[in-house]
Amino acid sequence: MKNTNQSPWNQGKLIGQKLPLKLKEIYSIRIRLEITDRVRDLALFNLAIDSKLRSCDLISLKVKDIANGSMVSSRAMIIQKKTKTPVQFEITKQTKRSVETWIKKANLSFNDYLFKSRLRNSPHISKRQYSRIVKSWVSQIGLDPAFYGTHSLRRTKATLIYRRTRNLRAVQLLLGHMSLESTVRYLGIEVDDALELAEQTEA
Repeated sequence: MKNTNQSPWNQGKLIGQKLPLKLKEIYSIRIRLEITDRVRDLALFNLAIDSKLRSCDLISLKVKDIANGSMVSSRAMIIQKKTKTPVQFEITKQTKRSVETWIKKANLSFNDYLFKSRLRNSPHISKRQYSRIVKSWVSQIGLDPAFYGTHSLRRTKATLIYRRTRNLRAVQLLLGHMSLESTVRYLGIEVDDALELAEQTEA
């Protein structure tokens, strides 16, 4: 007999896609990390925004994946764990600087993971730890962490690019999606565009 008193699994939780960051929120987090000299977090944040990678791919990056010798490349390519397909991403100048500073400070070698774990049984930070880090970033600038997560960083630059260009195919390639439909669903484009049209229409 079914227990009718059992609470639903999603009670008290916010379900749905996490919000992307706005430009002013990106700047706020970046400045806070810079002035508090959190070198690792700044490198992680900048690389997460630029790469648009899923958390599983981001946290398992090695120095050799993005650097040639001691210099971080302006572009990189990895094989995605989820789809087993390659995806390329750009690395901007400010991200290159922050990652190179982190590599030097942490004394990382070619085969080292970029974001090592302090736990002996884990070679790099876990998805759970990365999630906690992201929530701490958004909390510190006054955002509700319930609305944000690791996918917020993956969606941020892709959303900004789409809003500026409306080039869905380009965004699909940057996210490494197998289909345009996946990109539409991921960005919530149809809903956003409908709301934008509604806002511009006076009844």
